Amino acid sequence: MVGLGKMGANMAERLVQGGHKVTGFDPSADARKAVAAKGVAGADSLEALVKALPAPRVLWLMVPAGKVTDDTVNALLPLLAKGDTVIDGGNSNYKDTLRRAALYAGHGLGYVDSGTSGGVWGLKEGYSMMVGGDAKTVDALKPIFETLAPAADQGWGRVGPVGSGHFTKMVHNGIEYGLMQAYAEGFSILGHKKEFGLDLHQVGEIWRYGSVVRSWLLDLTTDALGKNPTMDGIAPYVVDSGEGRWTVDEAIDLDVPAPIITASLIERLRSRDTESFSDKLLAAMRNEFGGHAIKSEAK
Repeated sequence: MVGLGKMGANMAERLVQGGHKVTGFDPSADARKAVAAKGVAGADSLEALVKALPAPRVLWLMVPAGKVTDDTVNALLPLLAKGDTVIDGGNSNYKDTLRRAALYAGHGLGYVDSGTSGGVWGLKEGYSMMVGGDAKTVDALKPIFETLAPAADQGWGRVGPVGSGHFTKMVHNGIEYGLMQAYAEGFSILGHKKEFGLDLHQVGEIWRYGSVVRSWLLDLTTDALGKNPTMDGIAPYVVDSGEGRWTVDEAIDLDVPAPIITASLIERLRSRDTESFSDKLLAAMRNEFGGHAIKSEAK
């Protein structure tokens, strides 16, 4: 396992619990020490990690998408031997995955992409994995995926050739954006109906059972409302991992209308504009054509 952040560490621990021998590397000595207590052997460099693994080697990458993944893939290339396989379990752009896979294929190395969902709950619940790669290579890796999944025959599968795993996960995250936005807007409407004095946590609990909008995401949303009903202390700033943007880009390239996912992405971007010039200009426009009052900005 390369990358022992929270998710990588949890995945390594789940593999150990499933009877696999796991060796992990992370630049952080503290991260290596933390997983050692869970039965994961530590390596203090990529070179040491590769030497510690029996051939043919399988290395699972759980590192940030982009430059960090490129740097790791390039650093591993001269250390690996023909027949070794790298699995990228991070949120890489599928186009980058295709490029990396072609590079590795030219050296007789396997490259598999696993779009991985499950977050901090994966250790207990298992991970949903959308796997892309050569059919024979993925078949040889089945024991790994079966251990990490919620069940051996549930929550994972080979969805197609290399690149398809990350492509599927990209769209998965785009859908997630839309679902999150719908729940957020719905609960906001409920909360603004002050005369009814609705208990949002109670409503969420009702919806969790029997309702057509029930989901694991609703379970988590309801849990959050129970802990902090008014969202005190939380800034209205929503980050995005990039996959929502990629999904919208792909929809445009494919001429596929995706208004909900696109709108949810725009709302995330909007949440970061603490000095919204466009909103100020809109207020000024209304004043110009209709004489509507303008609220003064607090100093």
